[in-house]
Amino acid sequence: MAEKSRLSRALDTPMAARARLFPRTRPDPDAFGRATEGFARFMGTPQFLLYMTIFCGLWVVWNTVAPEAWRFDSAALGFTALTLMLSLQASYAAPLLLLAQNRQDDRDKVSLTEDRKRAERNLHDTEYLTRELASLRIALRDVATRDFVRSELRSVLEEMIESHEGEEIRLRRTGAKKKKMSLSEATTQIPTVTDERAERP
Repeated sequence: MAEKSRLSRALDTPMAARARLFPRTRPDPDAFGRATEGFARFMGTPQFLLYMTIFCGLWVVWNTVAPEAWRFDSAALGFTALTLMLSLQASYAAPLLLLAQNRQDDRDKVSLTEDRKRAERNLHDTEYLTRELASLRIALRDVATRDFVRSELRSVLEEMIESHEGEEIRLRRTGAKKKKMSLSEATTQIPTVTDERAERP
């Protein structure tokens, strides 16, 4: 029982990290990616092809024309060292190209997500502006426009002119009635003169 508890405690506690003979190298992935992209881009340029052609041509010419003691790659064996060097360069070039392509794919994904977010924001902004324009159009239906105010003022002015003219006509009529009444009153107040001669016998 004691052994089981001791064993369970031993399993629960993590082991200490072992000491390494060589320190763990952790290169900066961004710096390494930039370097591989630069090399991959250089490998896809005409300058790289020109330099490789010149290098291979010099290699073949030197190992064919130079004295036998100065040659380091036998032409009889088909330039084995040159073939090994080119295959080594190709074996390194393929992963470098894949690394560069992976970084480009990651950048494309980021740019696609940013474009999608920007498109969604533009869509939301457009919908908001459309709703605001529609509400403004609805609100402007109830707002008095310049032509409407002009027509209302014109109609009020016409009513005022008509009422003023009617008032003048009414005043004239009342004035004429007053004159007639004053004339009739004046005629009623004039004393009647009777002919006394006619009354006498």
